[in-house]
Amino acid sequence: MERPELTPDLAAKRDLLLTILANLPGVAVAFSGGIDSTVVARAATLALGDRAVAVTADSPSVPRAELATASELAQLIGIRHIVVQTAEFDNPDYLKNDGTRCYHCKSELYSQVERLLPQLGVPVIASGANLDDQGDYRPGLAAAAEHAIRHPLQEAGFTKADVRAVARHWGLPTWDKPAAPCLSSRLAPGLAVTPERTRRVEDAEAFLRGLGLRECRVRYHEGDLARVEVPLAEVGKLATDPVRGNLAREFHRLGFKFITLDLDGFRSGSLNDLVPLELKTRYAPISKTRV
Repeated sequence: MERPELTPDLAAKRDLLLTILANLPGVAVAFSGGIDSTVVARAATLALGDRAVAVTADSPSVPRAELATASELAQLIGIRHIVVQTAEFDNPDYLKNDGTRCYHCKSELYSQVERLLPQLGVPVIASGANLDDQGDYRPGLAAAAEHAIRHPLQEAGFTKADVRAVARHWGLPTWDKPAAPCLSSRLAPGLAVTPERTRRVEDAEAFLRGLGLRECRVRYHEGDLARVEVPLAEVGKLATDPVRGNLAREFHRLGFKFITLDLDGFRSGSLNDLVPLELKTRYAPISKTRV
C-alpha cells in the first residue's frame, strides 16, 4: 500500500498525539477496531510500548466480523489485546432504547475497563473520539466525561480526515474503512433492543455487503420494517430485478415484514433525527479538550 507523506500541519498533529500519549504512565485504549481507535492504539504502542493495551467490548451488539477484525488489527499493531464481555443487555435503560442507549453502553464499557486497570497495570483509559464527533449527537461522550476518559485525537486536534490520512501514512489496512457503529444503533429510538433484532440486522447487512456494498445500513423500525440505506449511486441497483427480488426474499426470511429503500441514500446517524430535542440538549457533546 502506498504510504504518502504527511503535510507539515498533519505531521505536527501526529507528533503532538504521540507526545500526549508518551506523557501518560500507561493507557487502556477502548478499541473497537474502527479507524479512530486503531490510530490511537497504534500511536499508544509507538509512544508507550508495553504500557499500552487495547480493550475490546463483546456483546450481542458487536458484529462477529468486527470482533475478528479488532483481533487481527491488534496483532498487526503489536499491542496487548483483551476482550471483555460487557453486560449492557442486562440494563433495562439500555434495552428500552429511548435515545440514551449509547450513554448506558459506554458507561458499562468504561466501568468494566476501570475495574480491570489494576490488573492491566495502566491507570488511564483513552477513546478514539475525534473533533468531528463534537458536532453530532453522542451521549457516549457524556459517559466518557463522567469516567474521566481521555480523547487523545481531540486533544491533538484531529478531524476524521486527519485520522484517515495518518492511518494511511502508517500503513494501516483499514485507513479507508467505513464507520461501523454497533448493531443496536440500527434500531429506531423507542424500539426495544433485543439480541434477536441485532442478529437480524447483522445478517441483513452481511447480505448487502455480499452484493458488493461497502457502505450500507439496515435501519430497524417499528412493525419489523427494514429501511435500507445505501449510497445514492447504488439505489437503482437494489431497486432492479433480480437484485430487488433476491433482497426482498432474504429480508423476509430473516423476519422483516416490510422492506423499504431510502431514496435519500446513505446518511450516517440518520436515526438521530428521531431523538427528542430534550435529550439532544441534555447529552450535547462536550467541546472542551485537554491540552
